[in-house]
Amino acid sequence: MVRVVVTGLGVVSPVGNNVSEMWDAVINARSGVGPITHFDASEYSTRIAAEVKNFTPEPYLSRKEARRLDTLLQFTVVAAGQAVDDAGLECYAGLDRSRVGVLIGAGIGGMRTMIDTHTELLKRGPSAISPFFVPSIITNMSGGLVAERYKFSGPNFSISSACATGNHAIGEAMEMIRRGAADVMICGAGEAAIVELGVGGFAAMRALSTQNDDPEHACKPFDKNRDGFVMGEGAAVMVLERAEHAQRRGARIYAELVGYATTADAYHMVAPDPEGRGAAEAMRLALVSAGLTPEQVDYINAHGTGTGLNDPIETKAIKTVFGDYAYQVAISSTKAVHGHLLGGASALEAVITVLAIRDGIIPPTANLTTPDPECDLDYVPLQARRTPVRVAMSNGFGFGGHNATVIFRHFEE
Repeated sequence: MVRVVVTGLGVVSPVGNNVSEMWDAVINARSGVGPITHFDASEYSTRIAAEVKNFTPEPYLSRKEARRLDTLLQFTVVAAGQAVDDAGLECYAGLDRSRVGVLIGAGIGGMRTMIDTHTELLKRGPSAISPFFVPSIITNMSGGLVAERYKFSGPNFSISSACATGNHAIGEAMEMIRRGAADVMICGAGEAAIVELGVGGFAAMRALSTQNDDPEHACKPFDKNRDGFVMGEGAAVMVLERAEHAQRRGARIYAELVGYATTADAYHMVAPDPEGRGAAEAMRLALVSAGLTPEQVDYINAHGTGTGLNDPIETKAIKTVFGDYAYQVAISSTKAVHGHLLGGASALEAVITVLAIRDGIIPPTANLTTPDPECDLDYVPLQARRTPVRVAMSNGFGFGGHNATVIFRHFEE
């Protein structure tokens, strides 16, 4: 079996525009949620979100380049640039760029560009449409731009599977390395949907928290008083690499990616299977893929959205797979801090899972003060926990019944 390792990380998030800032906020439960500033949300039932703050595209994009691109593309290109730099790929003279691929996805695409262009079309007619409109809204353009910047000519496409997108991108990138299609894959996902239609659409579904007067405590995964998720935005990208290739060039290795599986609920457009069968099977198959038993898992980064349906069903699924050990394994959801990045969610949470292994710190579930009796596992409430983490699992479950689970392990030669 070809071993695949993580050698680079990059992040643009509501709690920091690089990996170190984000991680510090997550382990200290420092919230990135606040009133929406991207547009006038005064007439919306939900007026809060986790927005990216103080973002600048330099040095990965010039101001001129950035003006032509949707916010989503800016986020993903910058996160990918950070990951490439972190991995030291540009410093490696022996890099075969035809063996480097890119797989960066998104759940929705360039929503800000769609809304603004449609507004101008209604005002001024077809002449108002920019020639950069189509490239700015399609989800594959993140990978295209990264490949163009670095001349990476290996496998390149995008995945769009709602909130499972990031894990799908990471898992499929691993599979491409394992089957010999690439030595290195730049993979992850992003989203930038805190716009009028995005917030309005999820609010119409009654999926969002309406605790507008207390934004920092609005998202409450596994808490009895939860009332919906909080939208976030940003991007997260990691560099995956064939272990021998990474060792040959002396790369720093964060962790090994050892397991991946994907399933479908085949149940409903947006509601999860009430028994959590698809989610449980994704976790079970990921363990089989990794050659691990449930008792070897030290930490689970849960999908944990803070919605009425997701949290108890994910709890049920974990119990199905882990049995009695479900009560011993540490579990947390970091969405209470950084919000739900939709298509980018599981990519960011995969990065967080890798950092938990690196530092031996399990991030807390912020805002969990009144546990739901149906959610009776160890959800690491309020404060981070320092303990060795050798094996960690991360879940991503999306609308449409898409489930994807990845498993990382401390790397040993």
